[in-house]
Amino acid sequence: MLNFSRVHELPPEELAVYRRLDTSRLPEHVAIIMDGNGRWAGKRRLKRFLGHQQGAESVQYVVETASRIGLPWLTLYAFSLENNLKRPRTEVSFLMRLLRTYLTNNVERMNDNNVRIQYIGRTEELDPEVRERMDWAADATSHNTGTVLTLALNYGSRSELVDAFRALSAEISRGELRAKDITEQDIQRHLYTAHMPDPDLLIRTSGEMRISNFLLWQIAYAEIFVTERLWPDFRGIHMLEAIEDFQRRERRYGGLGDGSESDDVASLPANTLVPR
Repeated sequence: MLNFSRVHELPPEELAVYRRLDTSRLPEHVAIIMDGNGRWAGKRRLKRFLGHQQGAESVQYVVETASRIGLPWLTLYAFSLENNLKRPRTEVSFLMRLLRTYLTNNVERMNDNNVRIQYIGRTEELDPEVRERMDWAADATSHNTGTVLTLALNYGSRSELVDAFRALSAEISRGELRAKDITEQDIQRHLYTAHMPDPDLLIRTSGEMRISNFLLWQIAYAEIFVTERLWPDFRGIHMLEAIEDFQRRERRYGGLGDGSESDDVASLPANTLVPR
């Protein structure tokens, strides 16, 4: 992927944070659970749909910052499978209209920022008019070589795993794979994100301490950053601050930290007890 930094285009307050970062240790993939649109509206005694509209504005601010710093992958949890099943139909219909409007109005900005858009989820279950606009936007930005913006739409991580297991079952039925030979890589290649690196950093807005059925397989070793800030108030500078926090952490992937020493236990008898 060709992705050239346009750091000089950052506004001054974002540039100040960026200059504190170690540019050799920027995450390759940032994923965000965008939460708090309804609460943002409720705090202002506004209708929920106004919170969703303001949240759509936040998306473009964050996408532009991502493109300016050369972030290769940005994935946003835009609309869950549970949203589709459990929210009032009037709200779901509004969200779909908002999605169509967002794509129509922002493709030119995506092209200006060298952003390519794609989608994950059971998108085939969305309305044909929505899918047509999604396909149009993906085609219109397909030539771009910068940040890949992935919208998770009608997405649920458990359903993603079910779809992957169904695909593996079909391979077994066709005699292309034996069940006892299945590896993690076989599951990975059937995920919606098979062509993407796993997220390095997962950001959740609104202060909720849960994953909400998002990228459960992929975030096994991601660093998690939770902010009390509601999504409509979230901007590119806040993503940069999350990356700054990310860089202060030591990623171990199940091993020991650089400053840790392993105890020499090879010579100890197996029945040795730790003294009380």
